[in-house]
Amino acid sequence: MYGKLDNPVYHSLNEYHEKFCLNFGDSKFYNPEVAAFGGSLSMAKEKDITEYSKICDDFLIFGSKPKLGKFKTEISQLVCDQYVLENKIKFDLTEEIIELQNENHEELLAFVKKFYPHYFKNRTSELGRYFGIFKDNKLVAVTGQRMQMNDMTEVSAVITDTDHLGKGFAKQLVAFVSNTIFEDGKTPFLHVAENNLGAKKLYEKLGFDMRGKINLWGVKI
Repeated sequence: MYGKLDNPVYHSLNEYHEKFCLNFGDSKFYNPEVAAFGGSLSMAKEKDITEYSKICDDFLIFGSKPKLGKFKTEISQLVCDQYVLENKIKFDLTEEIIELQNENHEELLAFVKKFYPHYFKNRTSELGRYFGIFKDNKLVAVTGQRMQMNDMTEVSAVITDTDHLGKGFAKQLVAFVSNTIFEDGKTPFLHVAENNLGAKKLYEKLGFDMRGKINLWGVKI
């Protein structure tokens, strides 16, 4: 049922996010201004990686370990747990959640890069809808949509300012964004580092089920 999630980058770029796709051999990569991700139905090959590295020198390959051959570079491994949500979340909305617009772009970019500079690019917000909570006219928490297929959308960028932790902002945003995905007729999924126990506990409490593990291979030139 969720087989495409074995290769979420490949299938997103083959479907809903096709306009962001750069094809290199059997692999598909996002335009690096949008996201530094790549994937293949089987295995990203040396030639594919070599070509993409000409325009992006630090990126992630989802799925099978890429075949680097003679391509000499640093490669690292991040293991993530992949979660899927099958039913809308029932929750009481106590905070005002605002959909971020073009006029919020610079603030969103600065906010996310403060905490996760590697994963958020200048045009990442074009991948989907992003929502935030403001306090005193300042963005203090955000969650959005990243990889998208025709029938599934990833919940991503679940970030709360360290001065506002413990107030339930992440819980409300994840629930809200997940329900908007259901309203679009799609199924929400997400990725979380396997050692991020706090986040995993939150997602499981909201009703997300762990589907399995997925490898992210960091290629840095």
